[in-house]
Amino acid sequence: MPARLLLVEDDPAIARTVIYTLEREGLQVNHSLLLGDARSLLAQAHFDALILDVGLPDGNGLELLRELRQHPARQSTPVLVLSAHGEEIDRVLGLELGADDYVAKPFSPRELAARVKGLLRRASPAQAPVAATPHAGPFHDDTVGQRMHFNGQPLALTRREYRLLSTLLAGAGRIHSRDSLLAAAWGDDSDSTDRTIDTHIKTLRAKLRAIDAGCDCITTHRGMGYCLDLPAAARG
Repeated sequence: MPARLLLVEDDPAIARTVIYTLEREGLQVNHSLLLGDARSLLAQAHFDALILDVGLPDGNGLELLRELRQHPARQSTPVLVLSAHGEEIDRVLGLELGADDYVAKPFSPRELAARVKGLLRRASPAQAPVAATPHAGPFHDDTVGQRMHFNGQPLALTRREYRLLSTLLAGAGRIHSRDSLLAAAWGDDSDSTDRTIDTHIKTLRAKLRAIDAGCDCITTHRGMGYCLDLPAAARG
């Protein structure tokens, strides 16, 4: 079965170009002009990925992204944000809300298709780890289900956040460079930057502190990377 995508874009010309390009790649595309229509489609069907415009007639596309990341069944759905706003603050906001990629208009349709296929490839279950990691201090990593518990409570993580935290946990006590974390969470063919890692680490820290206000276990090593610090007994 071809991957099924939801495109939320209010410009008909852009939508036609995107649909034509993606369908030539063998993908199935449903198109919505409005956020309200997109919400209805999401309630009715499963989509393997979303391409989401920001400026829409009935609201901001990032509102829908926020809703997706708060919905347990859709937290891991890959989302590519497509927007005329290419400023750093817009990209950072989209990433902080859980976007997997960001493309600014005007864009190359072929590049967009390549990025979408990359998202789908990295979201494939075949990319998931197959061995379970035992309890490590306050953490329990269910690598098969790609779920993480902290102090006995489930963490609401996006796919990227989960992969980052799982990588840090597997190498607890060791400093991980930003490049190695990018490769672990985004893949070697990612165009993401160091700032992407910094943004996701910031969000991870906030989610850990929401459960344990005193948690400060992810340490920044300036110029080197990040380390997850656990008690020696927990690291074995």
